[in-house]
Amino acid sequence: MQYETVFILTPVLSDAQMKEAVEKFSKVLADNGATIVNTEEWGLRKLAYPIQKKSTGFYTLIEFEAEPQTIKKLETAFRRDERVIRFLTFRQDKYAAEYAAKRRTLKANNNQPAAPAQEAKED
Repeated sequence: MQYETVFILTPVLSDAQMKEAVEKFSKVLADNGATIVNTEEWGLRKLAYPIQKKSTGFYTLIEFEAEPQTIKKLETAFRRDERVIRFLTFRQDKYAAEYAAKRRTLKANNNQPAAPAQEAKED
């Protein structure tokens, strides 16, 4: 089954600490037999409302395929880590999975360097 999780890390972390936290949760998934499809770091964003007296946080999205029991282990890891402010994991239906695949390909195409423009020929 395909799942998607978004979690928010406390904004007081350095870049290295933030990346280490993302790797930790990716490793929890990999150790429990999940296949990570995509990881997106959305960066530091403003929260809709203050959480633990913080108004910003580091957002990260991980798309993965796993068995349902893996979700409990991942969410336990989120709860045990004091760097995580909030998290949400949900199962993608077939339409959400198709949309996510389209979004990934569009993003990959937009990140590729543009083809060199053909120069106008002078006659």
